[in-house]
Amino acid sequence: MGRLLIVILLLASSLATAGTDTPPLVDATWLKSHLSQDNIVVLDVRSGIDNGGDRSSFQKAHIPGSVYSSYTDDGWRESRDGVQGVLPPVKSMERLIGGLGIGNDNTVVIVPAGTGGTDFGSAARVYWTFRVLGHDDVTILNGGFAGWQAQGHSVASGEGADRPIASFEGTVNEALTASLDEVEKASENEGQLVDARPEDFFRGETSSPAAQAPGTIPGASNLPYEQFVSEQNGAWYLDAQNINNIVNRAQLNAESPTISFCNTGHWAATDWFVLSELAGFSEVAMYDGSMSEWTQDSDRPVQVAKRGLSRFLDIFN
Repeated sequence: MGRLLIVILLLASSLATAGTDTPPLVDATWLKSHLSQDNIVVLDVRSGIDNGGDRSSFQKAHIPGSVYSSYTDDGWRESRDGVQGVLPPVKSMERLIGGLGIGNDNTVVIVPAGTGGTDFGSAARVYWTFRVLGHDDVTILNGGFAGWQAQGHSVASGEGADRPIASFEGTVNEALTASLDEVEKASENEGQLVDARPEDFFRGETSSPAAQAPGTIPGASNLPYEQFVSEQNGAWYLDAQNINNIVNRAQLNAESPTISFCNTGHWAATDWFVLSELAGFSEVAMYDGSMSEWTQDSDRPVQVAKRGLSRFLDIFN
């Protein structure tokens, strides 16, 4: 994957979350060398996003010893009060995670499909969920299952590891989540809001079905998630070679409290992961309600670009 990528991954290791030696992003070589450790749980979260597959795909081929949970179908996110993609209640997450045989003492390696940029967001969102629940010993396999295969590592078939139900207890880290009130205050007081959506969404030229109106939250900067991922030899990787350049171009302040958002808290997870876990930003939260929640109330302003002009106009839904 190149010398610079290796350097970045070593840097990521030095920025590993407090209380654990596990770096936030690992490669297939790292996983292969740690795969035999008893406390390691490899969690495959492939789904139909970017044609990543499903349980039957997992049964045909997966990393040896891994367990499967569909990111889209198994309850990692939910719709609540008309808002799509929000974090389910802690008790629900404890049952889901414990049911996979994951306890508080396990090191969790999250494996996306590795089939696209949006797919990487699945791993980033699950990673964020573990961190919100106070479980810091978690990492993402860069390149996902596609990268594992492309690099010639062995695969297994069948149902995966038969792990007994574990006791998992979540302790919410509220610093990693942003509420609607906190986002409103940030918008009103020129806080550092980061819109992870592609530029056409940010400018209001494209709108998600999850949002009631096009545009972005007033005062937000655009940092499209897709800039951070790229295809290499048939698999999609977080593009570690360009992280610093991309973040620097966005002119963000690493010392300022930062909130990432998108439409439903999926693309925003990639921005949160990059800024918080790799780029060394000191205080980053994610607004999982995102534009789905923000645009529910017509009194909340949205900002759109007027075609042909560089300035933005504030409009109301």
